[in-house]
Amino acid sequence: MYPHTRLIISGKAFLLTLATLSTALSANATDLLAIYHAAQGQDAVFAGAQAAQRAGQEKLPQGRSSLLPSVSLKADSTYNDNSIQYQSIPPVTSNSQYNSHGYSVNLVQPLFRQQNWLSYTEAQLQVAQTDAQFKSAQQDLILRVAQAYFDVLMAQDSVQLTQTQKTAIAEQLEQAKRNFEVGSATITDTHEAQARYDLVVSQEIAAQSNLQIKKSALQQLTNTVPGPLQALNPQFKPETVQLPELAQLVDMEKWVDAAQHSNLQLAVAQAAAELADKEVARNRGGHYPTLDIVASYSQSYGNTSSLGVRNDNLASSVGVQLNMPLYQGGATNSKWREAQANRDRAQAELENIRRTIALQTRQAYLGVVNGIAQVQALQQAMTSGQSLLEASKLGQEVGVRTNLDVLNAQQQLYSTQRDLYQAEYNYLLSQLQLKAAIGTLAEADLVKVNQALH
Repeated sequence: MYPHTRLIISGKAFLLTLATLSTALSANATDLLAIYHAAQGQDAVFAGAQAAQRAGQEKLPQGRSSLLPSVSLKADSTYNDNSIQYQSIPPVTSNSQYNSHGYSVNLVQPLFRQQNWLSYTEAQLQVAQTDAQFKSAQQDLILRVAQAYFDVLMAQDSVQLTQTQKTAIAEQLEQAKRNFEVGSATITDTHEAQARYDLVVSQEIAAQSNLQIKKSALQQLTNTVPGPLQALNPQFKPETVQLPELAQLVDMEKWVDAAQHSNLQLAVAQAAAELADKEVARNRGGHYPTLDIVASYSQSYGNTSSLGVRNDNLASSVGVQLNMPLYQGGATNSKWREAQANRDRAQAELENIRRTIALQTRQAYLGVVNGIAQVQALQQAMTSGQSLLEASKLGQEVGVRTNLDVLNAQQQLYSTQRDLYQAEYNYLLSQLQLKAAIGTLAEADLVKVNQALH
């Protein structure tokens, strides 16, 4: 038995046992918010986003540094051994050994460097882009946690549904065998029930495998094996779990417009397009002259051992240096053309993301708006399916319904129940997705959804 709080339709004894077990397990089960907090500290993707944000923040001081003065210090100490031979009669040789020492300080302050200034403005955009990427990663973590959490719940529902269905079909199989033995039914009823039983056994194996996969996906987020999870409240009503901003869903296109202005993925793409545009200007600046203030101060001294003379040299200078690039082998023009092509690519990617965001916003909007109606319709279908199953069983007892009719009614009821569970999870996820589309998804929204659990 899986630690899940869903009540699957079956015999009264099975329902009572499952309800008792669910109450005991829910007290120790982990809820959605706890899983999210665990993922914040353990998810590798989110940890990478945090590191990327810290790295991106350093772009601004790097860009600013190209506008500020640069100072360098150089020092040296040299041993000198000189030998000079004079061509005279007789030849005369002069030897000297001495140490020379020196140091110099150089300063360069850019006055006009268009490329440096554009690099600084690019750094500002890169920081803004990094911040948007991190906020998007925070929202993405909420969505991934909610998706993985509900995937596990849905997988557990599927396992319990197949197990309950297997129990019900096994009862029908035994009844068909007894009826055949007493001659009140044909062998066909037994074969039909046996075929359904074999099929649901294979479905149970697939459901068990899928549950392990979904648990592994959740484990990947938290780096721990997931224990019992709190399930959706059996008394769940979609209209009671609605995020404040979604209370008035009047016009879908208004939500699309809001997403076009505040969606974080779109903000990242817009920053990338602006960066590509500035890259064009920066590479065009490779043709422009540069103007710097340059200053230097140096001192050197040394002793000539043979003469006992100390030589000290002091030098200082300050001035303005102009550098005019004339030809660099065509590299500047090539980089300019490359930047233009990258700008076109960034604009195309921005347009694609804008259209994708509009589509995702419409899908999430419809998921919220239609989710309530779909859940209510499936809840009504559950009631009708239960009535059909009871009527089919009664009809079988009086001879107006066959074993196949009962099996079909059972299959329809379990399929409806599975669709109902999936619709409930999709409704909750659609709310989070719609908030993410307009860039306002936060932990408080997850807290609201978590209230639907018990």
